[in-house]
Amino acid sequence: MQNADPISEQVREVVQAVVEALRVPRPEEIPAPVAANSFEAHALRAEIINVGRKLWDRGYVDGNGGNISVRLGANYVLCTPTMMSKRDMQPADICLSDLAGNILAGDRGRTSELLLHLEIYRVNARARAVVHCHPPYATAFALTGTTPPVGLIPEYEIFIGPAAVAQYETPGTQAFAETVLPFVQDHNTILLANHGVVCWSDTATHAEWLTEILDNYCKTYLIAQQIGKPLMFIPEEKITEILALKRRLGFPDARMAPLEDTIPPVQPENPELEKLVRDVVARMDERGPCCSARLKLDI
Repeated sequence: MQNADPISEQVREVVQAVVEALRVPRPEEIPAPVAANSFEAHALRAEIINVGRKLWDRGYVDGNGGNISVRLGANYVLCTPTMMSKRDMQPADICLSDLAGNILAGDRGRTSELLLHLEIYRVNARARAVVHCHPPYATAFALTGTTPPVGLIPEYEIFIGPAAVAQYETPGTQAFAETVLPFVQDHNTILLANHGVVCWSDTATHAEWLTEILDNYCKTYLIAQQIGKPLMFIPEEKITEILALKRRLGFPDARMAPLEDTIPPVQPENPELEKLVRDVVARMDERGPCCSARLKLDI
C-alpha cells in the first residue's frame, strides 16, 4: 500500500480545521422565527419596501398591484402582502413564507401571486429576487402578445436582450405560475400576456432595474417609430461582442448556448482535497465576500 503524501495530509487537516471553525448553521437548520428576525431579514425587508416605492413612484403599479419577493436562506422567502399599495408598506407588512407558500411570519396575508415567484425559484437557482409589476409601455406589448425587437440599444442588449411572452392564465393560480417555466432559464425578463411583466435577478433592486430598462426601451422604441425613418440596428458583429460580455457577466440570453454546454468541467487532481477547499470558500462566502475573494485569489 502506497504511503500517503504527508504534505497533502497536513493540508487536509488544516482545511478541515478551518471548515469547523467557520461552520455556521445551515439555512435549513434555522427556525422560521429566528430567520424572520435575523439581520439579513431586516435588511431585505428594507430593500423590498424601497423597491416597492420606486415601482409606485414610476407608475409601474397602481392600487394594490404588483409584488416583490426575495430568497432568505435555502428554505424561506420574504414577500409583499396582499391588498396593499407598494407605496405604503412597512417592515411588519412583509411576509415570511416557506417554499410551498405557507406563511410563517408577518401581520398580513401574502400576495396571491407568490406561486409565480416560487416556480421561478424552484427551477432557477440564480434567481434570488423576483419583481412583478405592470409598467405601461412594456405591458402594452404584453397586450399584443409581442416583445420589442432587439438590436437597437446596447444597454438593453446587455441587461435583458430578447424578452419572452408567457401565455395568459388567471393570475394567482398554479397554472399562471407555470406559464413562465419554458422561459425562466434563458430570460430574466418575461412579459405576461394581457397582464404585465416579471423579472428575476440576484437582488430585488436589480430586478427592479430590469423593469426600468424594459419599460424605457419599449417607450423609446415606440417614439422612434413615430419619427418615420428606418431604425438603425446594431451591426451583428457588435452584437457578438455584447453577447461575449454578457457571458462574462453571467447574464442569461436565449441567443447564447448554456455555459455548461461550451466549457468542459475541469477535473481536480485530488477530488477530496478540492471539495474541502470549496467548502472553505463557501463558508467564507457566508461570512463575507472579502474573505472568500481573498482565498480564491490565493488558491
